[in-house]
Amino acid sequence: MTHECAKSIVRRMHDPKFASHYFVGHGLDVGGAPDPLSAFQPFFPLMTGCDTWDLPQGDGQFLASVADETYDFLHSSHCLEHLVDPVVSLANWLRVLKPGGHMVVTVPDEDMYEQGVFPSTFNDDHKWTFTVFKAKSWSDRSLNVVDLVRSLGSAGEAQRIESLNSTFYHGAQRFDQTLLPLPECAIEFVIRKRPAVEVAAGGRLP
Repeated sequence: MTHECAKSIVRRMHDPKFASHYFVGHGLDVGGAPDPLSAFQPFFPLMTGCDTWDLPQGDGQFLASVADETYDFLHSSHCLEHLVDPVVSLANWLRVLKPGGHMVVTVPDEDMYEQGVFPSTFNDDHKWTFTVFKAKSWSDRSLNVVDLVRSLGSAGEAQRIESLNSTFYHGAQRFDQTLLPLPECAIEFVIRKRPAVEVAAGGRLP
């Protein structure tokens, strides 16, 4: 799963919100190497820059050297599953966002990627599996994205939670479909950081 960001670009170019709302200003790409979002900056004209944070910069769970409210947006493609505590990670990712900024996160879907087997046979560094929501999962390391979003509290406004299953080959023999040029086998969620006035008001009021 080394070029999942590149695989997402055509899909995102056809959704105007990525260019007009999400990838606007100067961002941070957590876990971006060797497939950084910054390589695709020309396709998102309101993106003024995007720093890459990976192992040389430190633990992506904490972003310890990044001050609060530094970035206009944060992107992370297939990094959260490698981190020890996704709840702590998302809290810190929201922390470094400016109010009104967006967090765009992609994680592997457990049924499309791990396909019923964990520890993962396709990536032995995966520490968690993810589903949009299930009352019960076959994985004892399963996390519901709905619950992860809820953990962000009143400052995290869910803009979208999407199963990226349109190019997945359902019914095929079990194999890693991310090795193919089309399937993303993932869940993407977008969180907007509410400004303090919205948190206090309980929403975006007139």
